[in-house]
Amino acid sequence: MKSLIIVESPTKAKTIKKFLPKHMSVDSCNGHIRDLPASAKEIPAKLKKNKWANLGIDLDNNYEPLYVIPPTKKKTVTRLKKLIKESDELILATDEDREGEGISWHIKDELKPKIPVKRMVFHEITEEAINKALKEFRDINMDLVDAQEARRIIDRLAGYTISPLLWKKIGPGLSAGRVQSVAVQLLVNRERERMKFRSGSYWDLKAVLNTSAENEQRDFEAEMTHLDDKRLAAGKDFDESTGKLKKPDKVVLLGGEEAGSLKDDLKKAKWTVSDIETKPQKRSPAPPFITSTLQQEANRKFGYSARDTMRIAQKLYEEGYITYMRTDSTNLSGQALNAARAAVESMYGEDYLSPSVRSFSGKSKGAQEAHEAIRPAGNTFRTPSDTPLSGREAKLYDLIWKRTMATQMAEARLEFTNVTIHATTEQSKATFRATGKKVLFPGFFRAYVEGSDDPDAMIEDRDKILPEMQKDQNIHCRDVVPVQHETKPPARFTEASLVKQLEKDGVGRPSTYATIIGTIMERDYVRKESNALVPTFTAFAVTELLEKHFPDLVDEQFTSEMEQRLDDIASGKEDRVNYLKSYYEGDNGLKNIVEKQESRIDPQEARHIELPVEGLNGMRVLLGRFGPYVQAKKEDGQEIMSSIPEGMSPADISADKLKKLIESTEHGPESLGRDPETGEDVFVLTGRYGPYVQLGEAKNNEKGKKPKRTSLPRGMNMEDVDLETALKLLSLPRSLGEHPETGKDVKAGIGRFGPYVVHDGTFQSLSKDDNILDIGLDRALELLKQKAQKKSRKTSSVVKDMGEHPETGENIQIMTGRYGPYVKYGKKNISIPRHKDAESIDMGSVLDLIKQKVG
Repeated sequence: MKSLIIVESPTKAKTIKKFLPKHMSVDSCNGHIRDLPASAKEIPAKLKKNKWANLGIDLDNNYEPLYVIPPTKKKTVTRLKKLIKESDELILATDEDREGEGISWHIKDELKPKIPVKRMVFHEITEEAINKALKEFRDINMDLVDAQEARRIIDRLAGYTISPLLWKKIGPGLSAGRVQSVAVQLLVNRERERMKFRSGSYWDLKAVLNTSAENEQRDFEAEMTHLDDKRLAAGKDFDESTGKLKKPDKVVLLGGEEAGSLKDDLKKAKWTVSDIETKPQKRSPAPPFITSTLQQEANRKFGYSARDTMRIAQKLYEEGYITYMRTDSTNLSGQALNAARAAVESMYGEDYLSPSVRSFSGKSKGAQEAHEAIRPAGNTFRTPSDTPLSGREAKLYDLIWKRTMATQMAEARLEFTNVTIHATTEQSKATFRATGKKVLFPGFFRAYVEGSDDPDAMIEDRDKILPEMQKDQNIHCRDVVPVQHETKPPARFTEASLVKQLEKDGVGRPSTYATIIGTIMERDYVRKESNALVPTFTAFAVTELLEKHFPDLVDEQFTSEMEQRLDDIASGKEDRVNYLKSYYEGDNGLKNIVEKQESRIDPQEARHIELPVEGLNGMRVLLGRFGPYVQAKKEDGQEIMSSIPEGMSPADISADKLKKLIESTEHGPESLGRDPETGEDVFVLTGRYGPYVQLGEAKNNEKGKKPKRTSLPRGMNMEDVDLETALKLLSLPRSLGEHPETGKDVKAGIGRFGPYVVHDGTFQSLSKDDNILDIGLDRALELLKQKAQKKSRKTSSVVKDMGEHPETGENIQIMTGRYGPYVKYGKKNISIPRHKDAESIDMGSVLDLIKQKVG
């Protein structure tokens, strides 16, 4: 009997093939073979007249979806049909989750095989797992299929109902979604908190103490906590909206002068140990990884985006290195427990092995799958050094391996010592606290410390040894230092903390977070500053409209309940059609709410962004066709508008900045002075693409001739630009001298991609430490030499390997070449837009570029 196995990807097929008997062949469907129509041209001609055709869902026929085969999948479908005709048995081996179940059902429903069809599932690709799965076939789980289909239909209904409204009321290209909109609101609310935040200032004192006046090596530090038995104010005592103390009578607030005066008094004080408290503590390892915690830890340790983490993990799974990576379960199988414990004992010794098996059976809120945790595959764990992995795949596998190993390692034992010390003067008594910490036994710290790349270094850092002391012992004070503190606003979300918050609120599913974060970045709802997610003006405008008119769409509780209803469909407790009807057509359903609210939304007000900024005095921030702008009324009642620079985010806005933008537009810019050569005024201005210096006024130039302009280098503020600096910038590009080998001129300038040096047509960017205004010939020659050496090694170099295309299996690489960074996809080269960073671009953005170029 000839059996055909179908899986999702070529990589998975290649790995499985190694474990199959000769009568079995395996091929891939490259993901879903069909979907709802993406555009009108995909709708069959005979159905285009139906009013529901563009939506792709027949609302009058039990929400029956219209599935079509996208153009990119037609070759795949033709190939699979041919293979099925040549086979005696079809085995569907897609992943055992909603999407995987949906893919299998689509294959069966679309290809209509006339041979027996079996469903095969496994959670790791090892010989043992595949052989076991080949003996335990089951039918397609239609409850899981219904849940997947319901989710897809809801996403389509939300997108096709809310998004057109956003286009009409705010601007084109916007979108809303059941999880996406909640994620954006979380970011916007955090930014609002930061904008409302008012800093508070307080002082305390740090003492450098010693048990012996002679032995400086035994110095230790103590921090002041009380003055005359009243606690010193700390950050938690300040109101975030006012910057003032919440309960001023309950704490002592020290100012700079008071702290300085107290310092002088305390140097003369009598220092005595008043109490010593020693407490042992034990630390247990974290559970093994689930999808969300893997995304969080990879972001914290390596800076990987959620999307990149999932792409790398997918490749590791398909190549047989780890178990299935979309899971909400922290459970480890008996096979995994035995493998981990054997590896711990072999590598670290019996002392480091947990005395008993440590099990983790908990699931995250609303967990939908019953898989194992993410762990190394097989009944014997391969150490990272025993694999051929390299680069990002090696780092992620190492992380998973260490975390799994740590689960079966002994607890870490620590000892904490708190010493209370009184400094007594004739006027007052100050209380100080010194804290000591000692790792008595590192246990699982030896293999894995959450958030740390180097466990050994972390163990050393955890030790903070205090000298031996006795109660009532006199202590020598070597110094007292006043320390000023400023309260800090709430931290912005990173990808890791956003994933953590979404999971905590039960919004979405961990397997979808990577896609959600990728979508809100591509839609210009958020941009990255270092690792922080910063919401844009677009995010504020869309969130405000949804909050005012469609509050359920951004309500965490409502969205979490929706996820529970989808879970109920997956478990057979809820009917798919009944739920979809209530979601869309119910009294408070999406359709009715949109119809009621649409006429009430004034586009001008929808584009008005309410920012918690004081002193606006009639100035309004709005979102226009070409980006955000500020609007104000002049004394004569006429309106005046000024664009807000592209790099400025809502959190950067202040009344003074907006006022300067308006004044610059109304009165024209203020001259820094005159250019001694031309006699023309020199200005520092800001435009849509940031600040720049300009020679002369545009209106005074000859028709069609633009005034000379030079962008400010990154890191240079407009306020720092004086006439001398502006003239230097306007002199660019400037000659640095002749190249000693060619005699040709070497120049320095600022171009489209920032500061550079150039010689004979060869350009080289300056490093972040180079200053375009004072760089000399020697440094320029060094940079050009580095460029020549790189070019001689390789004309094009690989920035990073993105892995295989999820549908075609073609390898994708990010390259850098003579004309900048580009995507190498098979035999095609696709330029990366200049606003995207080649180093941090994620797989989702790359796939979008490929789709735009190739289709």
